[in-house]
Parts: sequence; structure tokens; C-alpha cells
Amino acid sequence: MGAATQQQDDAPITDINVAPLVDVSLVLVIIFMAIAPLAIQAGIKVLESKATASVGKVSADDNVRVRLAKDGRVTVNETAADALELLPLIVAALDRSQDKMVILTADDENKVGEVVSILDYAKQAGARKLAIMRGDSASAAPKENG
Repeated sequence: MGAATQQQDDAPITDINVAPLVDVSLVLVIIFMAIAPLAIQAGIKVLESKATASVGKVSADDNVRVRLAKDGRVTVNETAADALELLPLIVAALDRSQDKMVILTADDENKVGEVVSILDYAKQAGARKLAIMRGDSASAAPKENG
């Protein structure tokens, strides 16, 4: 007695053929494996602030400080800059900086595009490290109850 049953010639085929499903699945896996490295996007590495003081590091005054105000005004080391002067000012400030670090201070009301464009200018100017800080309005005094 055989385990397989005999089908008649005119009976419909009721068995599921799994081979095409497995073939298509394997092809999709290979395609995804080939495309996955292309989907990785390069990002901007931003330093995370730490509460402890650094020993033997360059002081904060030696870094390039860029301030983006709520109204869109930009200053580089307390020097006002417009869109055309921003890149040369950052380049000049980075030439004097030992650590080649740019610290961008922005308010919560600033648009992300403005912040990213300033970070892009800093990277083009030759900054090796980038940091983002919150502006003064974000760290305002706590609200009183009542």
C-alpha cells in the first residue's frame, strides 16, 4: 500500500505547488540584500553633552560659537553675519580654533532647515566636531504655580 493516492485523469489538481513561492521569496531576499547597503544614508554626527568637566581639553572659548536667533539673525563668535558672510567667518574662526569644533546655539522656535544649513556651512568650512545647544529662551526660569 502506497502513501500516495492515485488521481484520475479528469480529476482537478488539489495539491499546492510550493516551489514557485520559494523561488520568488529567495529572489526577493537577494534583491533586498543587494539594495540594503545603498539605503544607508550618511548623517551628521553631533556630540552629546555631558555634565562632567573635561580635563586636558581645549577650553570652550577656543571653539567657534555660532548663535541662531529666533528672528533668523546669525552671529559667529559675537560677530553678526549675513548669508554671504557666514561661510568666510566660520572659516576664519576655525583657523584660530585648536579643536576645530563648532557649537551652534539655536532656539526652539528656529526651523530645522536653518539649523541644518548652518551645520552644513560649518562642515564645509572644515569643522571636525559639531555640537548643538538650546538657546536662552528654552532654559527660561520655571513657571510659578498659581
